[in-house]
Amino acid sequence: MFNMLKEKIFKVVYAAVALFATLSVSAQYSVLPEPQQVEYSNGSFKLKDKLTIAFPPELANKAAYCRDAMIRVSTVTPILKEGKKSGDITLVLDASVLPEHSEGYVLEIQKKRINIKANAPAGILHGIQTLRQLLGTTSTTSTSSSTSTSSTSSTSSTSSTSSAATSKQTGQTGHAPSLQTGTITDYPTLGWRAFMLDESRHFFGKEVVLKLLDNMSRLKMNVFHWHIVDNHGWRIEIPKYPELTKTGAARDFSVPNKSFASFYTQEEIRDIVAYASARHITVVPEIEFPGHSNAAIASYPWLGSGDALNLTNPAVEDFLKDVLEDVVALFPGNVIHIGGDEVDFKYWKTTPSIVQYMQENNILSPADLQVSFTNKIADWLASKNRRIMGWSEVTGKLIPDYWRPMLPEDHILKQPLSPNVIVHSHCDNLATTQGNMQDGCDIVNSFSRMTYLDYSRDFHEERYITLQKAHSFQPVPEGLTAEQQKKVLGLSCQMWTEWVPNEQNMNKKVYPRIAAYAEVGWTAPDKKDYSRFLKALDYFLKDWKKQGIDYEEIK
Repeated sequence: MFNMLKEKIFKVVYAAVALFATLSVSAQYSVLPEPQQVEYSNGSFKLKDKLTIAFPPELANKAAYCRDAMIRVSTVTPILKEGKKSGDITLVLDASVLPEHSEGYVLEIQKKRINIKANAPAGILHGIQTLRQLLGTTSTTSTSSSTSTSSTSSTSSTSSTSSAATSKQTGQTGHAPSLQTGTITDYPTLGWRAFMLDESRHFFGKEVVLKLLDNMSRLKMNVFHWHIVDNHGWRIEIPKYPELTKTGAARDFSVPNKSFASFYTQEEIRDIVAYASARHITVVPEIEFPGHSNAAIASYPWLGSGDALNLTNPAVEDFLKDVLEDVVALFPGNVIHIGGDEVDFKYWKTTPSIVQYMQENNILSPADLQVSFTNKIADWLASKNRRIMGWSEVTGKLIPDYWRPMLPEDHILKQPLSPNVIVHSHCDNLATTQGNMQDGCDIVNSFSRMTYLDYSRDFHEERYITLQKAHSFQPVPEGLTAEQQKKVLGLSCQMWTEWVPNEQNMNKKVYPRIAAYAEVGWTAPDKKDYSRFLKALDYFLKDWKKQGIDYEEIK
């Protein structure tokens, strides 16, 4: 009897010690963004020399990506087993895995095998990105700089560095690492996790964009908002209107008649879109109208005056539809951003033909003219399975605390904005955001004082966003009803480039804060922890350094 009691006590103590040991290694799962759920078990998985990756044919690109990650972990060269259902690492598409989360995944690390399960390829890629962090690669090679059209359909590997999730069995270089066994069940909190790059003001080029897409994918971001048309430069080739890239693209940063016109050909755009698509990143182009149209008007003066288009001229509507036809063909995503911000109403209010048009058509104000035209284009694009997105001003409403005067009489509206339009809210005002929701519009939250990356620490200290402040951002503001919360699609962080002349300067502003926004969009608010975030960020800091990215020092 006594021996039996001793045995029971021993088992209890042993279980407690084992549990403690498991908890003590749980810190090794240092993942950014923080996963939704992690469960640990006793044991470890060790990479072996002849590692196999099993996968169905439709995941061939993901398997190749996973193989490249394994090569960078150790001297092992994995063997791909297409059509096999079991391997040392198995990629599994299963509709029953997190069926409500198209980007979700389950990563099972067992003693003898690793399974990555998801209901869609996007989830498989996210699972691989998590595994990549846990294993911790040492190579910094990125294939993005030499990607051709033929390779953009595959998910090529990107660089990474050693992670806190990797424990070496010996201290010898190249020895296969081992991972604590456990299960990660993960999915994003918000469906829209965007980074915006402004290339109208300063043009960076294809290789810079591809590198950004690689790093966005590693952070599980899924929308690249590409600001390629504005006053300062027209950056997209439209063959029917060659002057847009001959004259309009030469207006770099408001300097006309420059000898070098920078723009993207349609072939380059297809390459970039395909590269993004392979990483499950949707490219949302921004084609600014009716304001911020200086580059277009410089190319074709009949379009308008100053930086505003003449929306009452049928030829202008035809021009925009011609441009948007090309945009629809180039960008398969279902959202097209039209800007719609900061329209100078003075031109419309002082041009007799525009004033007469407004009177004859019972248009009550310049904002009413803009909303009426926006709705017309929104309906036209809806027939092509596209939605319009525009900044806060696209609603036609007064915006509190705006940087320049807005007159109430300019914002009398006869009709509301179409609920099919997504409002890209940069206005730091809850009441305005709620008003847009009440009109039925979905929202992407980009409150300027929380998401604009262009302000520098040295020259705009009052507007500068620290890493911790970026991490504290709440895209779904407090004070919304449950129904209103559903209208918030997600968030975006913006890299405006008025004062960002080169890639090095841009990198200082983007990194490491982009990682904070990635976690804000992915991780449940109650799971966010800044201290833990900083620990997980170390993996990316080392990787960015090896990529040659000169990121801003964390203070």
